[in-house]
Amino acid sequence: MTLITSPDNPRVSKLQRLHTARGRKKSGLFLMEGPLLLEALLDAHILPQEVYYQPELLRRTAKGQLLLDRLPQALADSQLTAVSEQVLTAISDVQTAQGVVSVLPLAAFQPELVQARRAQAERPALLILDDLADPGNMGTILRTALAADVAMVMLTPDCVDCFNPKVIRAAAGAHLGLPIATDLAWTTIAERVMAHSPGKVLLAEASSPHMYFAENLSQPFTLIIGNEAHGPSSYAGALATHTITIPLANHVESLNAAMATGIILYEAVRQHYCK
Repeated sequence: MTLITSPDNPRVSKLQRLHTARGRKKSGLFLMEGPLLLEALLDAHILPQEVYYQPELLRRTAKGQLLLDRLPQALADSQLTAVSEQVLTAISDVQTAQGVVSVLPLAAFQPELVQARRAQAERPALLILDDLADPGNMGTILRTALAADVAMVMLTPDCVDCFNPKVIRAAAGAHLGLPIATDLAWTTIAERVMAHSPGKVLLAEASSPHMYFAENLSQPFTLIIGNEAHGPSSYAGALATHTITIPLANHVESLNAAMATGIILYEAVRQHYCK
């Protein structure tokens, strides 16, 4: 089993490049950090290409020790690399390293493959994120979309990279179970919307006179969430059949994009259970 003790090791610089969108695109790899995400990967039979771990940090908790015991059974020696705390800090994207960093191929998270791992179910909601810029918003929306059992999330080309470490952290494992189609042209998006819910494409917009809870969300629909600062694009407006809003009191102008998405998606969940 390999041991790396110096942050100057060439493998460390290669891993650090995966913190950038360019590095991820060039290598076809990305990072997932933390023992909980690694456990979820192993439970889903999605094997990392490599795992870098710090044994002493993992041994500090009972769950970490269980994961440490599990790794040699789940992965080959060539996939496992023990590292010093200094090296783990250099690889990590957070201030306090969590003990383990997994390297994964982007190809394993193509939406078709994720869809194939899902149980068959009726999923009325399709979600479009239109040039969403904030990684925290993106990750929270992906986590909420998985919890609300959205059929698929489609991202326009100017969205923040959904494999950004901050997105991965906020999504808390959503990438494993939620089909996410990235860098989609609006022509492709329109084709998928027409196949899913041609007559019901809802654009969230603060100035709309139509309340979100007045819509029938128990039948197939598409929800579009626009950019946090600039709102929805003209393409989104052209695709939408109508707009919806969330009522706001006390002169509040708008809600955080992730909060608004959650409110609307969970109205759909409520309607589904109340059918």
